[in-house]
Amino acid sequence: MSKISQAEYDVAIIGAGAAGMMAAIEAGRRGRSVLLIDHAKAPGEKIRISGGGRCNFTNTRTSAANFISGNPHFCKSAIKRFTPTDFIKWVDQANIAWHEKTLGQLFCDGSSVQIINMLIDHCRDANVEMHLSTEVTRVEKNADRFHLMTSEGPVVATSLVIATGGKSIPKMGATDFAYRIADQFDINVVETRPALVPLTFGPELLEQTSTLSGISADAEVKHKKTTFREALLFTHRGISGPSILQISSYWREGNEIEINLIPDLDLFSLLKAERTTNGKLAPQTVLSRHLPKRLAEWVLRGKQFPQKFGDLSDKHLNQLADAAHHWRVKPVGSEGYRTAEVTLGGIDTNALSSKTMEAKSVSGLYFIGEAVDVTGWLGGYNFQWAWASGWAAGQVA
Repeated sequence: MSKISQAEYDVAIIGAGAAGMMAAIEAGRRGRSVLLIDHAKAPGEKIRISGGGRCNFTNTRTSAANFISGNPHFCKSAIKRFTPTDFIKWVDQANIAWHEKTLGQLFCDGSSVQIINMLIDHCRDANVEMHLSTEVTRVEKNADRFHLMTSEGPVVATSLVIATGGKSIPKMGATDFAYRIADQFDINVVETRPALVPLTFGPELLEQTSTLSGISADAEVKHKKTTFREALLFTHRGISGPSILQISSYWREGNEIEINLIPDLDLFSLLKAERTTNGKLAPQTVLSRHLPKRLAEWVLRGKQFPQKFGDLSDKHLNQLADAAHHWRVKPVGSEGYRTAEVTLGGIDTNALSSKTMEAKSVSGLYFIGEAVDVTGWLGGYNFQWAWASGWAAGQVA
């Protein structure tokens, strides 16, 4: 890796992920001299692995309602000024084929590397100087300049943009760098937690559900007033799948969640009608017509029912329906940052300008992307926040 080419830049950006590259592109297009630094060997690593390698690069349904933050209005300015339509134009201009999978989620037809290459091309066209495998060991501000000590030499910049993300997926190099910089400049950080993460069960519940590992079902998952309807997956540690990842951002240790394993059916009415037509069959056989076999067996566990379905009483049918429609379960924890897709919490939005992402108390210092206390739902929302917040900072940094 060559040494950094010059001593001073208009803008230094730490973090060459989705938000960092977007900010670099926009600042460079304004004629600013831009240095983009990352300790990773390649840019956009989270882009590369996202969406099963196809990158769920945005969601056409994006609105403030799809984000969790201490200030639910904070994200509005950025996501209204750089929209999913704006990013789709970039993708189309790069001749990257894409498709909508479900619920407004857009994916590349091919590899997510296409999105990374598009951003790298834009960085090059905007004369952004990118340095990878470069560590930042010290950050200071003297007068109106930021002084950075890096493994490739010292750097001075008028503006400093922190785009280093959160703590999720540490094996990919995630660190608490953004929070340490915030602390250094007396900027509040909202408590962080793993989000969009599988939930885990205690030993007793795991023993009860051990036979279900690998089973997937369409489910409605509820935590207090929040409900998501997507696939659920039983694992050898607990439960996962899109519906669980979504609810994990709202769930807290000690809380219960309620799961409807057959959200489209009124199971009691259905079973009552089948009691006369399938009376000679075993209860498990009838229930297996509506649930995966192992899941049907699990719903029936421990119930002392007659051997013939026709001999089940309304009370029996209600017990089955309640077990399937209202499974109340209390996870003991989550799989943590190791598998969390994003980090909940982060740089306090009260400390930032919602229009520019600049710290109110430190002129020229910006925080963008996952580092900020703005966390999107599963389905491309977090990438749209990265594009929008990076774009916003890039207009002024």
